Amino acid sequence: MPVMIDWKSVEAADCAVPAGRPMDDLVRELSRALADPDPLVRDGAPYTVLETWIAHGVIGRPQRLELGDEMAARFTDPSIQARTFAPLVLEMLVAAGDFKSGWVEAFEDWYPAEADLRGHDETLGWLHAVAHGADLLAGFGLHREVAPVRMLDLAAARLTAPTDHVYDQMEDDRLARAIARVLTRTDLSEREAVRWLDPVADRFGADRISAPVPAHLSNCLRTLRLLYVLADRGVRPASELPAQPLHHRDAVKSSIAAALDRIVRR
Repeated sequence: MPVMIDWKSVEAADCAVPAGRPMDDLVRELSRALADPDPLVRDGAPYTVLETWIAHGVIGRPQRLELGDEMAARFTDPSIQARTFAPLVLEMLVAAGDFKSGWVEAFEDWYPAEADLRGHDETLGWLHAVAHGADLLAGFGLHREVAPVRMLDLAAARLTAPTDHVYDQMEDDRLARAIARVLTRTDLSEREAVRWLDPVADRFGADRISAPVPAHLSNCLRTLRLLYVLADRGVRPASELPAQPLHHRDAVKSSIAAALDRIVRR
């Protein structure tokens, strides 16, 4: 049986590839680590090494595509940490230029249907289904082979999905920023940039708001409020980069305001 890799040592050595082990074995071990229930394993050195190897092309394209297929299949895994770390790996792959349409379809099936929306668990560590999914939503939403309206509609489906969990680890922030990044696409028509808000307003505008405010409604309101700010000021693709304007900025702001007004009106 092969000796397990000490990934902390690999990370400390600037992510140099360990000698004497085929890359296939290394990728399989990293993949298993990214589903491990121990957060120190899953969210530690293996994550850093995998991200570095993908970004630098250390892992060959055929192996990256196989890894992507594995992550897409992992959306149906019974373990929550396996499901919620799959989009992070897929986002790494998409950012590196890898893409399969089946990955988008698997993501669309999982994201609005995920019921475990805990941001953090004392035993499992970070889970972040909404936030990690938002990162992949942005990645797909900016990809030339994905129509941006698909990801906007998917965001609406996530916002309107029933839940009793109030976003508690800035998931609303991550989702709003993901939507804003998709809305920077210049191939969006004005109607496409705003029509995804219609089912959100229809869903929540028909509800009589009670006290306390239901979790799903609170999540939606906070996400849309931040999205309005981003529509007004622009969204940064990364912290060190300047903000980019949203395409059809004024129409988006007006539609968000109208949706919020319809939702909170007594």
